[in-house]
Amino acid sequence: MIEVTNLSKHYVGRTAVDNLTFSVEPGEVVGFLGPNGAGKSTTMRILAGYLPPSAGSAKVNGFDTFKQSIQARRSVGYMPENAPLYLDMRVKEYLHFRGALKGLSGRELRRRTGEVMEGCQLDDVRRKIIGNLSKGFRQRVALADALLGRPPLLILDEPTNGLDPNQIRHIRQLLHAFKSRQTILLSTHILSEIEASCDRILLLHHGKLRANDTPQNLVRKLRVASDVHVELTGGKDHATLLAQINGVRKVTEDKADSPWLRFTLRVEARADIRESLFDMALKNKWQVRELHRELPRLEDVFVELTMSDH
Repeated sequence: MIEVTNLSKHYVGRTAVDNLTFSVEPGEVVGFLGPNGAGKSTTMRILAGYLPPSAGSAKVNGFDTFKQSIQARRSVGYMPENAPLYLDMRVKEYLHFRGALKGLSGRELRRRTGEVMEGCQLDDVRRKIIGNLSKGFRQRVALADALLGRPPLLILDEPTNGLDPNQIRHIRQLLHAFKSRQTILLSTHILSEIEASCDRILLLHHGKLRANDTPQNLVRKLRVASDVHVELTGGKDHATLLAQINGVRKVTEDKADSPWLRFTLRVEARADIRESLFDMALKNKWQVRELHRELPRLEDVFVELTMSDH
């Protein structure tokens, strides 16, 4: 569905996208991650036909986004971070207008407008002025617009940006409903959503591709430290002794109910110290109320990959 080969985009004084190569297969849901300024939005705009590349090529559904721009755009439903809606139009009126621009007419236009309004839960506001809607409903209007032409590829740039938790949940439910029907390239800073929804992750940093794998493999492969939490009592010098366990980087004492003491142990990547810790507790006659390991999360991977150059 997407084929990007040696793609670059240069501006005066900086390179936004640097020799990028990746592909997205039909039916995949791919998360596009990276810190601000990493080149995500620029890449998405090139894929959507809004920007030409400086070098390399990008193909959507087999069409070059620069040389065959019209055909490529027909395959894309693009929802930018700040969707440029006509705020003085009513929802149904706006979607009719946008559908006509995409080549729909007559009965097909009316039917498709009704389908996307129903799918994006806009029926109750179809006669309202867009400028009077909440940001959550405006995002739904923008998503409905992206879906009008039945594009095989959805490119969504920060679709939940600025929304409250309830609005984010609504957008998430809509995206889950579309997963089985379309290929989705999704950019968001909500890493838990990426972790739960995406088949694969592309992580950009300084315009370069730093990771391309499933969320589970990224967490498993990279050398990311983990935490072990323990709550215990009895004896003394707990922190000093815990720090002597092989693989422990740092010991932090947390608040706990007296006489219980709670510690967080920062542990080297791929190290599991729980057996050693339990043996130490037996040897020193400590009572243990809690002992568990907190596995690395996608957030830890993101920080490690994007902070390594700082």
